Amino acid sequence: MLQVSKAQVPPATLLEIANLTKSFDGAKAVEDVSLHLREGIITTLVGPNGAGKTTLFNLITGHLRPTSGDIRWRGESIVGTAPWKIARLGVARTFQDLRLFSHMTVFENVLTVMEKSAWFWQAEAGSGAERRQRVHEILEITGLQHKVGVRADDLAYAERKFLSMARIMATRAKMWLLDEPASGLDPRSYERFVTLLRSEVRRGITICIIEHNLEIVVSISDRISFLDQGRLLADGEPEEILGNPELSSIYFGERNS
Repeated sequence: MLQVSKAQVPPATLLEIANLTKSFDGAKAVEDVSLHLREGIITTLVGPNGAGKTTLFNLITGHLRPTSGDIRWRGESIVGTAPWKIARLGVARTFQDLRLFSHMTVFENVLTVMEKSAWFWQAEAGSGAERRQRVHEILEITGLQHKVGVRADDLAYAERKFLSMARIMATRAKMWLLDEPASGLDPRSYERFVTLLRSEVRRGITICIIEHNLEIVVSISDRISFLDQGRLLADGEPEEILGNPELSSIYFGERNS
């Protein structure tokens, strides 16, 4: 793997992946991956289709169990921990298909995340009045304040994307795992999205994104981890990863046979 060094001390590790492997019927979807997701930055997972990026998210969130290796949250192993327990530790995730409650209103979609029965429930969620006030604050931040009573089904595509982000904000999770969260956004919505993420990072949120759009990768990444065929080929600063011709040839499908 390409090693990239920095002179300054890196941020502390929030989640550590150590020699992680996941096999399906003998085929390795993830192979011996070791990665540190560091506090207060945006790490982007890039690589061609089938590189193992979504499988890695599924392993982190407990939806898959690794064949070997370890995943440590704040130094403690979470391998074998139920997905809902990992969520309550402070690891929240979005999906490409958004998974909104289509017949619920915008307000209800966000409020459900804070209910005690929700996977992401946190003890400090507060009283019912405090939770409702928090929903209004989040909808203001995400630009959905005028859509409070609108069903998710009736939102425009970009609005659904921001509703997905509003739901993850309501979790109070310290780490966000975002699966292509900006795909399909128009330029104006994309600018709002980048501003939102940067604001949350300044507030102390740690973000890991799966992204294919190089424009988004360049503009948003503090660090890039490059995967291919289940292996981590490089991990470092964006300019060094994106400027590597060997990695570029793999990303754009020009690898040597």
